[in-house]
Amino acid sequence: MIISIWRYSHLVLAVSSFLFVLIAALTGIVLSFEPITYKMMGYSIAGAADLSLAETLIHLKSTYAEILSLKVDHNGFVAVSAIDQAGNMGDFYVNPFTGEKLGEVVEKAPLFEFATSLHRSLFLKGLGRFFVGLSAFLLLLITVTGIILILKRQQGIKHFFATIQKESFYQYYHIYLGRISLIPILIITLSGTYLSLQRFDIIPEEAPLSHNIDFEHISETPKIDYSAFPIFKTTKLSALRVLEFPFSEDVEDYYTLQLTNKELLVNQLTGEILSEQSYPLVTLLSELSLTLHTGQGNVGWAIILGLSACGILFFIYSGFALTLKRKSTKLKNTFKKDDCKYIILVGSETGSTLPFAMQLQNQLLEIGEKSFITEMNRFSEFRKMEHLIVITSTYGQGEAPANANKFVALFSKFPPTQPYTYSVVGFGSLAYADFCQFALDVDQMLYKDTLSSRLLEVQTINNRSWEAYRHWGREWEKCIGLTLDFPAKSPIETTKKKQYTFKVIQKTAAVENPDDTFLIQLQPMQKLRLTSGDLLAVYPSEDEHERLYSMAVTKEQTILLSVKRHEKGICSNYLNNLSCGELLNASIVTNKDFHFPTKASKVVMISTGTGIAPFLGMLSQNSKQIETHLYWGGRNEASYALYRYSIENNLKERHLTRFAPAYSRVEKERNYVQHLIEKDQQLIAQTLDENGVIMVCGSIAMQQEVMQTLEKIVFNHNGHNLSYYQKKQQIRIDCY
Repeated sequence: MIISIWRYSHLVLAVSSFLFVLIAALTGIVLSFEPITYKMMGYSIAGAADLSLAETLIHLKSTYAEILSLKVDHNGFVAVSAIDQAGNMGDFYVNPFTGEKLGEVVEKAPLFEFATSLHRSLFLKGLGRFFVGLSAFLLLLITVTGIILILKRQQGIKHFFATIQKESFYQYYHIYLGRISLIPILIITLSGTYLSLQRFDIIPEEAPLSHNIDFEHISETPKIDYSAFPIFKTTKLSALRVLEFPFSEDVEDYYTLQLTNKELLVNQLTGEILSEQSYPLVTLLSELSLTLHTGQGNVGWAIILGLSACGILFFIYSGFALTLKRKSTKLKNTFKKDDCKYIILVGSETGSTLPFAMQLQNQLLEIGEKSFITEMNRFSEFRKMEHLIVITSTYGQGEAPANANKFVALFSKFPPTQPYTYSVVGFGSLAYADFCQFALDVDQMLYKDTLSSRLLEVQTINNRSWEAYRHWGREWEKCIGLTLDFPAKSPIETTKKKQYTFKVIQKTAAVENPDDTFLIQLQPMQKLRLTSGDLLAVYPSEDEHERLYSMAVTKEQTILLSVKRHEKGICSNYLNNLSCGELLNASIVTNKDFHFPTKASKVVMISTGTGIAPFLGMLSQNSKQIETHLYWGGRNEASYALYRYSIENNLKERHLTRFAPAYSRVEKERNYVQHLIEKDQQLIAQTLDENGVIMVCGSIAMQQEVMQTLEKIVFNHNGHNLSYYQKKQQIRIDCY
């Protein structure tokens, strides 16, 4: 509920102010070029900031007949209002080292005049200034609510800059750029709001400085030259704003010296300071706000302001795109809810989970089963429900996503009245501590219902893995007794991968291996950047249904795959039937989170069956001979024969410290990799404690067993939850 309030506030503020914010951002981009344009005029003289006022005046007074004022602007340009030796008066920039005239003081360019007026008042004077001030304040609130939403999503301030789960382009960069531009946008909105409040006298301006000079006792002696005035000798041009010269030689006329923080009146004959007053706080804050809001005098900050304004435009566009996407993704049904025995409930924050649920819905409809799909917040009585499937993501710290936050209450209000089976699928990212927590909570809630029967353990899906979802689908259809046909291609994949040609240069035969497994080595026909742990997307037919294989890259830059042949597997049989010299097309899928950690203190690799493939290539990368342990699970020693040469060679070259096989079909008590890990729990705990890395590759079922074992080990030995190491990228997983 709290999340909904912040999200709704964020949206309402954005909608209500977007036109004014849009204009402010566009004009802000234009105005960000103004400081850059001034800087490029070339009136800045190197070293001038450190020049004393006394030295400057010597050069100027020797060049000009009379000087009325001397100014240093935000760009460091030194300008005078002076009369030259020919009697000509003007305002121009000078070189403070020589007094040389550099150019006339420039007027504001018409483009910047236009943009400034539009930015400040929309050409509507007082009314326009009100709307501009209001939009600055609303943008400040939008920024604050955005920060709160990111904090909730990233599970606290400690993880504010942690990895973002990428669900879509707009969602990812809305958050990513929001974090980067957070401080500049806060400064823009705060300074803009402050200037507006001051404009409408909500923040009162301080009265002008008032000096009290005792003219009765003002001294004319000892008379000294202005170049010897202590205040002129100690004042650098970097601290000077304006120096106004006395109108006459009368002792009652004085120098008015305006510095960055105070104003002084100086006796023109003796150099005595007649009065000194610091600027009030309001004046300093106003000056600071104006500088921060405009970037005047600082090209670097002006560029940041311009980029932040561009970021605001992107936030407007991406925010509305995300909102429209949520609104447009409507779940459609062929049958009425009370006519269906399959009920699919969907919980999703951004809509990214919907394609998975809709794929199941389509599969059921295609085989003639009456299925109804709806959001979890629309749960009600389903009179003929026999099978309930819940497919949901988690938001924040284990909370329900936007369209599922009423589900628990609705389930109590409309409890099922007939027996039913259920299965829960959770979507999330292992990078978050509360991975799929809402799905787990829903599973427990349904488990306690006296009419329910849990069909499968809750299935958790990391990073929207289509392979993992298909695995669940295959298990679920077996339990139900149906035959579905989940496509190999993920429904969320919209871009077509670039395909390359590869030549088969070496291959074993599946029939020669007791596990029906074979190795195939491929030579790319063009130069490619390959890394062990990346995926090879193979297309066995023209319909582009791809199959992903974790690949090893050999020293010769060839690809080595380990493939399990399935009796009805289209892709595995396609690869198995290839002969040396034949060509195939495939794509490279970068999997940078599963590359060999060359800076780790220790590495533990855990795999079963063909999951060993990427590790075979990674071991050859271990040129630093980092202590590396490889746990591998197979049926028996004959299964190991396929990898023996590579493993023994890596042990010999000390790229691998230890190989620990677990055979599940040798002894009476089956031995799995999680059993080996449990025996070596001291090593596991020490590896993580010393910033080592544990890598897991293989089946989803193996992953779940291994993760449970690791959780127990780190809790007992290290005093942390496994999520602590997952966030530090010390646990890396590539399971399907």
